[in-house]
Amino acid sequence: MRNLGKATIALMLLATPALADRIDGHWCAPDGTRRVQIEGPTIVIQGGRQLQGTYDRHHFSYVVPMPDAMAGKTVEMNLLGETAVQVQFGDVAPEVWTRCAPPLTGC
Repeated sequence: MRNLGKATIALMLLATPALADRIDGHWCAPDGTRRVQIEGPTIVIQGGRQLQGTYDRHHFSYVVPMPDAMAGKTVEMNLLGETAVQVQFGDVAPEVWTRCAPPLTGC
């Protein structure tokens, strides 16, 4: 019976998404007011705008669209580990964002 429990736990661990080595997912700024979602070359930014960027498993970049105040600036995102990504908006000092849960919808 103990082996069955161990096997069940092992299968549960294998069934969870392996995001540790990918930048894909939901990311939140330290101030809690900004968030993005990355999935492959697609990013969803504030206001639900969907953009295409330059994607690699550990890096993502995109150009800020109009009418944002930073329009035309490039945002660089580099994966630091399982739960952290360094985000730099143009020449502004970089910030460390953390993984977060998907936003609630329908509320």
